[in-house]
Amino acid sequence: MKTAQLVYSIVCDDVRLEMGSKLSLMGIFENIFLPTFPSVLLKFAIVNHWIGSGQFETHVKVLSPDRKEVVVSNPSKFSIENNGYADNVTFFTNVSFERQGAHIIQVYLDSNLAAERSLYVHHVPQPPPGSALN
Repeated sequence: MKTAQLVYSIVCDDVRLEMGSKLSLMGIFENIFLPTFPSVLLKFAIVNHWIGSGQFETHVKVLSPDRKEVVVSNPSKFSIENNGYADNVTFFTNVSFERQGAHIIQVYLDSNLAAERSLYVHHVPQPPPGSALN
């Protein structure tokens, strides 16, 4: 019988596989600060840690704040050994954010919503050229 439970989901800048099959997560965040809109985020990753057993298909989506548009979506497959765990890493590149607000990250497992969380996108205008920073 296949089962899987999402233990945690982390958004970060990058993920590296180290010796001993350890993951190193760089730049963990839940807020993005952008000077203009639309703006492109060059790269980020979402790490989902699952426990259980079986083979699964997952789909990670980022939705606009009004939930009407899919900003980015990425499916993948993974398997969990009997009573084991799996770290499923989804990378996104060149993602365009059209506006500020609380974007929604959705994690699906075999077409069923497993988790949902917010990714906060903020507008932080650049200071005018020649202005002094205090």
